[in-house]
Amino acid sequence: MARTAEETPGAPHILIVGGGYVGMYTALRLQKKLRGELRRGEVKVTVVDPNSYMTYQPFLPEAAAGNISPRHVVVPLRRVLPKCTVRKARVTELNHGEGWAIVQPLAGPLERISYDYLVMAAGAVPRLLPIPGLAENGISLKTVGEAIHLRNHVLEQLEIAESTNDVELRRKALTFVFVGGGFAGVEAVAELEDMTRDATRYMRKVTPQDLRFMLVEASDRILPEVGPDMGKWTAEQLRGRGIDVKMKTLLVSAVDGQIELSDGSAFPAGTLVWNAGVKPSPVVRHGDLPVDERGRVKGTEYLTIEGLVRAFTAGDNAAIPDLTQDGMFCPPNAQHAVRQAKVLGDNIVRSLRGKTLKPYVHGNLGTVAGLGLHKGVANPMGFKLKGWPAWFFHRSYHGAMVPTFNRKLRVLADWTLALFLKRETVSLATVEQPRADFELAALDDAKAKQAAKETAA
Repeated sequence: MARTAEETPGAPHILIVGGGYVGMYTALRLQKKLRGELRRGEVKVTVVDPNSYMTYQPFLPEAAAGNISPRHVVVPLRRVLPKCTVRKARVTELNHGEGWAIVQPLAGPLERISYDYLVMAAGAVPRLLPIPGLAENGISLKTVGEAIHLRNHVLEQLEIAESTNDVELRRKALTFVFVGGGFAGVEAVAELEDMTRDATRYMRKVTPQDLRFMLVEASDRILPEVGPDMGKWTAEQLRGRGIDVKMKTLLVSAVDGQIELSDGSAFPAGTLVWNAGVKPSPVVRHGDLPVDERGRVKGTEYLTIEGLVRAFTAGDNAAIPDLTQDGMFCPPNAQHAVRQAKVLGDNIVRSLRGKTLKPYVHGNLGTVAGLGLHKGVANPMGFKLKGWPAWFFHRSYHGAMVPTFNRKLRVLADWTLALFLKRETVSLATVEQPRADFELAALDDAKAKQAAKETAA
């Protein structure tokens, strides 16, 4: 009978912090390359993440718009990593010099995990600015939970406007502000505007002309990744759909839903979506890893951590030199993360076997963005695509890139059904307070009992 890792004294333990692109794909690579060692218990791999699934983030705008089921944009880690140990926990402290990490499980006390090899792949979190009211009223679009909430919230705003005669309340509910003109911000405003326009078909009092969508960007252009010409074309397309695109403009305040911008305009808004950049996960600072001025782990072209042994990093939380551009770093996108994970996994195997590590080299293949149903913009391999062809390329590329055959098939099924069935535009906001009716019923019972006692007395 084969021995397990626990039965093999001194078996190297590889700790992967983060189960996103880099974390999951690295673990998949190790499962493939170390199949025999894992089976014989000669090596052990542990993945630690606050979630037990990997999120395919390029599909979050479509999930928020209802084009894809939210469950189909996540990949269960335990299902795809049967040879690894998956811990749903949060790393609170790290000491690579001594080879241990402190983790906070979903329940119970803190635990200490010893390891031999480290992969720091914690990813990134939204980069918030000290803007009054932003933390209290804003929402990002980095997680599947946020996508579900944003969809329900936006549809609930339409319900508010449909059910009231208060002019000011309707105007606030039908005003949607998106801050950030990168991929996340542009795709979010485009997909959700598309969804709300569909939803108004079934309403009596709310029309597409009542909707007010605004995209606020601090720089002088949006979608800089696709180039100035394509960015300008995208801005024109959004404006043609009635979306107010404000460039060279900053959000100044959002206290109590009252939006104030640097151009002097002020108005109430029921929805504020913040997609103005990301920063490395705070976990990278909770230890002895070297970080740069932007808080990123200092990496090398071999995807090792600068100055450390048996320590690797990649993805959004890392500063990895781009060998195709002198003095530049790899951008924090899925394209690089997936390819970095492959090289990172291979380099860990080479390190275990005493072989020379290989550098990470990958040229940019281009970018693509969806702008709602049948609308998009892309520049694959230098070719410029607009409208329907770009939208088709967007779906083809991401449909091929989403992990596992299971998820590819489910996403394809969602898209195929959408060709024949109308989009669902029902708000399920009550799921965010599932005990509200139960608590109300209990309160009514308590009042009834108190009233009965007073009557008897």
